[in-house]
Amino acid sequence: MSRILLLGAGRSASSLIQYLLRYAPLEGWQLTVADVQPAHLVPVLAAHTQYARAVPFDVHDEARLEELVPQADVVISMLPALFHGRVARACVRHGRHLATASYVSEEIRALDADARAAGLTLLMESGLDPGLDHMSAMRVLADIRTRGGRLTSFKSYCGGLLAPDSEGGNPWRYKFTWNPRNVVLAGQGTAKFLDGGHLRFIPYQQLFARTETLVVPGFGEFEGYANRDSLSYRAPYGLEEIPTILRGTLRRPGYCAGWHALVRLGFTDDAVQLDNGPDLTWRELVEAYLPRPATPDQPLTRRVADHLGLAPDADEMQHLSWLGLFGETPVGLANATPAQLLERLLTEKWALQPHDRDMIVMQHQFEYELAGRRHAATSSLVVLGDDAVHTAMAKTVGLPLGISVRRLLRGELTRRGVVIPTLPEVYEPVLDELAADYGIAFVEEDAPVPAG
Repeated sequence: MSRILLLGAGRSASSLIQYLLRYAPLEGWQLTVADVQPAHLVPVLAAHTQYARAVPFDVHDEARLEELVPQADVVISMLPALFHGRVARACVRHGRHLATASYVSEEIRALDADARAAGLTLLMESGLDPGLDHMSAMRVLADIRTRGGRLTSFKSYCGGLLAPDSEGGNPWRYKFTWNPRNVVLAGQGTAKFLDGGHLRFIPYQQLFARTETLVVPGFGEFEGYANRDSLSYRAPYGLEEIPTILRGTLRRPGYCAGWHALVRLGFTDDAVQLDNGPDLTWRELVEAYLPRPATPDQPLTRRVADHLGLAPDADEMQHLSWLGLFGETPVGLANATPAQLLERLLTEKWALQPHDRDMIVMQHQFEYELAGRRHAATSSLVVLGDDAVHTAMAKTVGLPLGISVRRLLRGELTRRGVVIPTLPEVYEPVLDELAADYGIAFVEEDAPVPAG
């Protein structure tokens, strides 16, 4: 009998929990789901009490962590990424495997030698992005290399969006499907990538003004903006000599221009406390960020448009108005940063409703030379959610992770130390099961580029 401990059972864990419950009786697993509010798991686990239980867990309770980890054979952490190091250390200390969907931090990378020595796997980056992005890109890269191709460009984009039938009436065509704070603070810092052998930088202030347009068959146009550090993917993907490499985030057209307006207004700043009261209205906050008006009766919307260099009826102004920035609604939070206030507003405006469906879109773009000819290839994935609980985000984060844990417990994943899914023996079975059992499959296109 194998024992699984799942730490954290938020929205993105729903499909993972269903996967674990599906295979628990077949594989002889005992599942413990530990969450700060385990009551919401009672109806989920009600029909599975012989092999699954929910227990209370506070991530700040070190004693509780030390109690739960030794009771498991593998620990799956769906906690916020900043807590994974603490969990990983406990796993190594007690000789337990770990699996997460988050990036490898330096704190966890430092545990690689100890994990190897103990015969443990610390499986990281095995969800959506990071996760499926690695797996699908490496599959295509391996095929191109096997055929003798030489890679000249690799671009990869991913976005958690709304399904087309849930976009109506929302000019942003976006709602939260994962951590709102991460969305509000997305891109802060400087984006770094390679373009034709030249190093390129995009500072945060310009990031959302420099986008590329992509087309995904059957779903239309999207715009992508660069992620923070695309250069770090050269070594894991074996692309150290590639002239062009860029990783980015996808949004629907118009989103980035609207967000660029919020950046320019100062509303994504998380470094300064405003010393405001909760009764401050959004209209007053916007007013406080503008220069003194030339005439006292000049409309606020006109002043904002002039300040941003926009026409009063520009799409960006429609986006800002839809959020309620020019109204009398109180910000509702005292002594906050602008980013905290914006997050609070968007959490209400961009909340998934019960009837809403989300959508995951991922596309890799490859250019390579083969037998003296240039080729272009794409690998695209679109996954639609079922509802506001069983989301596409939950499927694409949780299912790859669950499949990987199942293989680890069956002795089929034998790599030890810190592991990410960039090797065929790690990613091929995951991609195959996702396609065969869940219909989650990439559509690949490859064709020579016409001469001239």
